[in-house]
Amino acid sequence: MFLKLYRKHLYVRIWLAVVAGVFILTLTANWIVREAAEYERERLAPVPRNVVVLDDKNKVVGGGTATRVPGQGLEFDVDLGDGRNVTLRVGPRPQSPGGGPGMAPWRSPFGLGWMVALIGVAVALGVYPIVRRLTKRLEELQRGVQRWGEGDLSMRVAQDGQDEVADLSKRFNSAAARIEELVRSHKSLLANASHELRSPLTRIRMGLELMGERPSQAAREEISRNIAELDQLIDEILLASRLDAKEADMGTVETVDLTGLAAEECARVDAELDVTEGTRSEALTVRGVPRLLRRAIRNLLENARRYGAGDTTVELASRGNAAEIRVSDRGPGVPAALRERIFEPFYRLPGASERNGGVGLGLALVKSITERHGGSVRCEDRPGGGASFVITLPH
Repeated sequence: MFLKLYRKHLYVRIWLAVVAGVFILTLTANWIVREAAEYERERLAPVPRNVVVLDDKNKVVGGGTATRVPGQGLEFDVDLGDGRNVTLRVGPRPQSPGGGPGMAPWRSPFGLGWMVALIGVAVALGVYPIVRRLTKRLEELQRGVQRWGEGDLSMRVAQDGQDEVADLSKRFNSAAARIEELVRSHKSLLANASHELRSPLTRIRMGLELMGERPSQAAREEISRNIAELDQLIDEILLASRLDAKEADMGTVETVDLTGLAAEECARVDAELDVTEGTRSEALTVRGVPRLLRRAIRNLLENARRYGAGDTTVELASRGNAAEIRVSDRGPGVPAALRERIFEPFYRLPGASERNGGVGLGLALVKSITERHGGSVRCEDRPGGGASFVITLPH
C-alpha cells in the first residue's frame, strides 16, 4: 500500500525526502551534543591522582593526592612525613583563541551552532538530487507545453512513472492529439470546401455569361440546380464543423421513435420500410436529437438513391441493448478496402466524382451524428449485390 502511494503520488516522495533530511540532521546534531557533553564531563570531573614528593637526592620524603577543581585548576594535598600537611594550588591554564589543545575533534572552533549548520548543508546537498529528479519531469512537461503553445502541435511529452506528473503528461498528450486532429480536420475541410465551392460557382458564372439577355428555361434550371448544390454544401460544411466541436450544442435530447422517423423518410423517397418481426416498439426508441437522426437516415437514403440503382430498403431491428437501422441498395457496392475511407469528409469512390449531386460529406455526417449519439456505422455487402449501411444506436 505504501509502495503504491510512493510511486503514484509526487507529494509523498517530496515529503519523505524532506522528512529523511530533517531526521538525519536531528540524529547527527543529537550525537554531536551528546558526545560533546560526555567529553566535557570527563574532562572537567574531579579525578584524584597520587602525588609523590622527592628531595634533591630523589628520596621520597612525602606523598598525597592531586585533584582537578573545575574552574580553579589543580589542588595538591601532600603529607611530608614529619606530620605536616601541605596544600598546593595551581591556577587553571588559559585557553588559546583557537580552543587550545584538548579540544574534542568533533567540535568546531566556531561553536556547536556552526557544526550543526555544516551538517544541515551536507544534508541539503544529499536531498537535492532526490528532489531534483522529481521536479525535472515537471520542467520537461513545462517545455513541452511551451513548444506546443508556440505552434508545434505534434509535440508530445514523456509519460514516465505512475504519479500525478505521469497522469498530467498522459492527459496533455491526449488533449494535444485531439486538438491536432481537429486542426488537421478543419484545414482539410476548408481546403476541400474551397475546391468544391469552385465547381458550382464556375458553372453559375459560365451560365450567366452564356445565357444572354433572355435566358432559356434550361439555363435557369442549371443555375437553380447549382445554387441548390451550393446551399447544400454550405449547410453540410457548417453541420460537419459543429459536429467536430464536441462542446457545441446540437439541440434538445429527447426520446426518438425510429420507426416513425424512418417511415417519414422512406415515404419521401419511395423506399421500402421493413421492421423485423417480433421487435417491440420500445426497442426501437432511443435518446437523441431528432433532427440529427433524421439527417443521418436521409443522407443514407440519398446516397442509396444516387448510387444504388433503385430497390432501396430500410430495415429496423433490435440487437441486444441497441437499435439497428440498415439502409440497403442494389448498386455496385463498396470495395472492402474502401469501406472505412468512404466515411472521410469529401472522399468519393473512384469514378463517382462526376455524378450529379453529392459533395462527399453525406456519409461523413452520418458517422459524426452516429458517434455523437454513442453509436457506430459500418458498410457491408448486401446479399444478392449492392451495399448495406448499418447504424447501431444504444437504447
